[in-house]
Amino acid sequence: MDSSNKAEQDNKAQGASAQDKKAQDKKGQDNKPQQAPKLTRATLDKAPVDVASMFDTVSKNYDLTNTVLSLGIDNYWRKRTRERLDLKPGDKVLDLAAGTAVSTVQLARSGAWCVACDFSTGMLAAGAHRDVPKVAGDGMHLPFADDSFDAVTISYGLRNIHDFRAGLREMARVTKPGGKLTVAEFSTPVVPVFSTVYKEYLMRALPVIARVISSNAQAYEYLAESIRMWPDQETLAAEINANGWTECGWQNLTGGIVALHSAVKA
Repeated sequence: MDSSNKAEQDNKAQGASAQDKKAQDKKGQDNKPQQAPKLTRATLDKAPVDVASMFDTVSKNYDLTNTVLSLGIDNYWRKRTRERLDLKPGDKVLDLAAGTAVSTVQLARSGAWCVACDFSTGMLAAGAHRDVPKVAGDGMHLPFADDSFDAVTISYGLRNIHDFRAGLREMARVTKPGGKLTVAEFSTPVVPVFSTVYKEYLMRALPVIARVISSNAQAYEYLAESIRMWPDQETLAAEINANGWTECGWQNLTGGIVALHSAVKA
């Protein structure tokens, strides 16, 4: 065999080898597990994984979005929540569904020791700059021992728990006997005309505004729907009293857009 034929065969062999390597690399890539995309919005079934994934997607601009959508009233609502809990220095407080921990920082101004807990790790990461303890946890299976806290609060998160009654009982489990609960949640406006205007805002204007400033506008469609489906003040008070708590009463804020329900561990 002359040298030119041998060189030609060597080149062919090298070409085949390169093609085989590319094929193997592609096969290896195909076999790698594909990461599931983040869910853009949950359904009203409120499966925990779906809700957590949805909140991961809104974490980037979450605080700004809430301030704009509430017309700047959100800080006032957080302050009133702290005042209603009537915390004392040294109290141990669980702030459940704390998100970026902006509510936890407000609670800590009382001098109490406060820990933020949320099942969205994306939300907790977005609040990493806030100097309060943070723990990832599911509201139906809290990672705390029985009778751990003097007070528990959940702001705009009870509505997002798959089984909110189980969530109420779980919050009671980790609260000391005689400990306090305050639930801050969107509710039913008490003035009929205002209630109609508010519901129209929820279903029409809120998603439109969210498209401009939120990292996931579709999540706010879920928000609007879940608020409309949520029990009114009296019904929620009865549910709280039936699930580990007693003496539940409520205070309306901003005409009933928000209600603060407070109770004592039964």
